[in-house]
Amino acid sequence: MDPPPPLQKIAISGPTLSSLLHHLSTTSTSTFSGLLFGHVTLTTPLNLTDNSSDTTPTLLATVTGFLTTSSFLSPSGDINITTLRRLVPHSSSLLGWFSGSPPFTPTLFFLLSSPISDQSSHIHTHDYRVYQFLSESQSFNPVSIEIINIGPAFWGHYGSFIPNSPFPVLDCQLSYLPMIQDDDNEKLSKMKQTSKDQRELDVCAEGYEVKRLSNLMGSEAKNYTQSLEDLYLKMLVKIGNLTTLVEQSSAKVLEQENHNKKLKHKILKSAAPE
Repeated sequence: MDPPPPLQKIAISGPTLSSLLHHLSTTSTSTFSGLLFGHVTLTTPLNLTDNSSDTTPTLLATVTGFLTTSSFLSPSGDINITTLRRLVPHSSSLLGWFSGSPPFTPTLFFLLSSPISDQSSHIHTHDYRVYQFLSESQSFNPVSIEIINIGPAFWGHYGSFIPNSPFPVLDCQLSYLPMIQDDDNEKLSKMKQTSKDQRELDVCAEGYEVKRLSNLMGSEAKNYTQSLEDLYLKMLVKIGNLTTLVEQSSAKVLEQENHNKKLKHKILKSAAPE
């Protein structure tokens, strides 16, 4: 059998590569292996001119899918041809195989300690240390840690801060300004504007009434610190809900990928000769 010609280019679709990398990131116990499927084609350059002297087609291998399995490998890591042919009887779509290793273990360790104290006491003593594991010396090296808080000493951390989701611009009237008697049309317009502002505010802090924002402006704002804390709390709840939705979506994607793997394995198994 003649050896296969050299490939000039290899292509893989974005979803296939993302799925393959996802398997690598979620494998934390051992290495994993599998088979790559696709097709090989000859492509001719499209930008040909009258002066083009090189019109040699390009041999392109395109990866379209993969199957995670290590049954075709022997304990020593060699490929078992008999097992491979049983897994893939029609090898025309088989391009090759892959092997992955999980990420290295973390090198930073955060050690927290809290002594037993009286539960009725409002004062608690906690201690923490951070160590970095050095692979060269196989030892733990203590590392200092800086706590980032709000204050003059930490302004540098917020100098280049730009919010990804800016707070909506709302038309808030100060509570101590004199009330202006409007006609019915103006009142209806203000009611619509208030409803619109409330919807925009609910995106950041659901359940916080927009009229309470006027208490956070002017010289009387210092008397409404609880209202400000309530606003922050509702914003954190909103962020927590969004985080939960992202986690649930990721779990559904992983569940669908596992289902697709089972279907692919079932198809390959049913196609194998008895």
